[in-house]
Amino acid sequence: MKTKVLVVDDEHSIVTLLKYNLEQAGYEVITAMDGEEGRQLAVQESPDIILLDLMLPKMDGMEVCKQLRQERIMTPILMLTAKDEELDKILGLELGADDYMVKPFSPREVIARVKAILRRTYLQTDAGDQSPKEDSLITIGKITIFPGKYEAFIEGNLLELTLKEFELLHYLAQNKGNVLTRDQLLSAVWNYDFAGDTRIVDVHISHLREKIEKDTRKPAYIKTIRGLGYKLEEPKEE
Repeated sequence: MKTKVLVVDDEHSIVTLLKYNLEQAGYEVITAMDGEEGRQLAVQESPDIILLDLMLPKMDGMEVCKQLRQERIMTPILMLTAKDEELDKILGLELGADDYMVKPFSPREVIARVKAILRRTYLQTDAGDQSPKEDSLITIGKITIFPGKYEAFIEGNLLELTLKEFELLHYLAQNKGNVLTRDQLLSAVWNYDFAGDTRIVDVHISHLREKIEKDTRKPAYIKTIRGLGYKLEEPKEE
């Protein structure tokens, strides 16, 4: 069965270009020209990944992304935007997008990015099909991580994490006590080079802190190492 890609964009030339090149690369492609149709297809067709334009008629990409995540549809989303503005990128990530690309882009670049995102998703699926062993658990403070299930708990309560948030937490936990640079985290968690755009790491770290820290201004788990990066450590007893 072919991997299914949903392309949502109101520019015919972009849709045609992406559809042709993705099909040449072996993907099944379905398309939508506005946000409402894109959201419906995302629910009905269960694509493996969504390429979602930011500026769309009827419902913009931000709202589509927001609604899908609220409905617990965690299909990976690659946000497409013609605006090379930091705010647009960060808003997309905060709403649950897995990645973003700024137009104009080459079909080869899009396919490479799609492959990288899907590779991580398939690893998740493969892991989820296995019965996790007790010795595979990672416990740090009041956080317990089940790598095989892609689940994490704090004080016995399930953390509502996106795929990328879980992978980031897991990688930090695997390297507990070690300082990890943003570039290291990009390479390990996103599996490709963002050409120096490390803001995506900061956004996801911020999201994690909101979910695991009692006081995000004084984090007990994820510490910022100024000028270097981040590290996860055992919280000090109060």
